Amino acid sequence: MRTMRVTNTERGVVLGTSVRLADRWWPRMRGFLGRPAPEPGEGLLLTPCQAVHMFGMRFSLDVVFLDRDGVVVAVYEDLAPGKRTRVETKAIHALELPAGTVVATGTERGDRVAWVPSESHYGTHAAEAPGAAGGNGRDDIAPIDPREHPRVERDIDNSGNGRMWRSG
Repeated sequence: MRTMRVTNTERGVVLGTSVRLADRWWPRMRGFLGRPAPEPGEGLLLTPCQAVHMFGMRFSLDVVFLDRDGVVVAVYEDLAPGKRTRVETKAIHALELPAGTVVATGTERGDRVAWVPSESHYGTHAAEAPGAAGGNGRDDIAPIDPREHPRVERDIDNSGNGRMWRSG
């Protein structure tokens, strides 16, 4: 299964460096069932997907629904085992992340998310990424561990550029 690097380009933060692409029936259906909870930087990008269920799961996940342009159309923080999302009719993709990632990165509705193949799998051929919306060009950004950084805040400096800092 291909792995992707996923970035919230609005906020300049990496959501995951090892996000698996589930673009076939069985990987989408299985998701994280029977697997350990994802570590920071891991996740699953389901496509196409308009709803997620947590039946049979043993841990919570954050779920971010994206439209075809990578714009966040819905966010479910800390979706617990046994719960499900609504059907998000504007969504094309669902991004499943470790619980706490959404809050730690400040990801919210309206943000733009981009993904490119991870270097370890595709080398430098990022243009081959299905659905790749381009990156922020910042390879120095590491994924935020939501266990260490419960909140990320955003400030707009005088130039109008977003400046990120982690607070605790």
